[in-house]
Amino acid sequence: MSETQILLQLKQGNKEAFASLYSKYWSKVYHFSKLYLTSKEDAEEIVQEVFIKLWDIRAFIREEENFEGFLFIITRNIIFNQNRRKINETYYKASVIAAFDNFYTIEEQIDADNLKDYIDQLISELPPRRREIFDLSRKGNKSYREIAELLNISEKTVENQISEALKYLKKNVVLLSIFLAVS
Repeated sequence: MSETQILLQLKQGNKEAFASLYSKYWSKVYHFSKLYLTSKEDAEEIVQEVFIKLWDIRAFIREEENFEGFLFIITRNIIFNQNRRKINETYYKASVIAAFDNFYTIEEQIDADNLKDYIDQLISELPPRRREIFDLSRKGNKSYREIAELLNISEKTVENQISEALKYLKKNVVLLSIFLAVS
């Protein structure tokens, strides 16, 4: 049976058609999710959300269009929405804590300033191209696509460079915190 026929059956609520698509695409959706997420559990959760969303919107699927591309758009949107939600929750929690804990010491402010300087120093130690890509992303607020177009490189290259920069920063900040805890 062709994919177009399977999609037509899915639109009619056929669970076997849904199971067939799930079997065919779950691995691709999982691996695509892993490009954006570090946790296996988070990627598995995204796969479930994608296929739940697919079932919910099955009546609107256009069987003549690229179904795999459609799935990846759903996946990307769910990941971005989840990340946006986490950022908003984190911001809200930080706001509440700041409201109750607005009395920090000068020593803590110095520590925060020192940490920012340390992170800036780590960023300056990145290889030049990686630093440029990282700065465009974090300071320039550019998307991976915008950076790729600006620098005439692939989005995957941008993604890899950002990932490597973040790994480097996390590793060195963790080392600093261990050093400070010991001293």
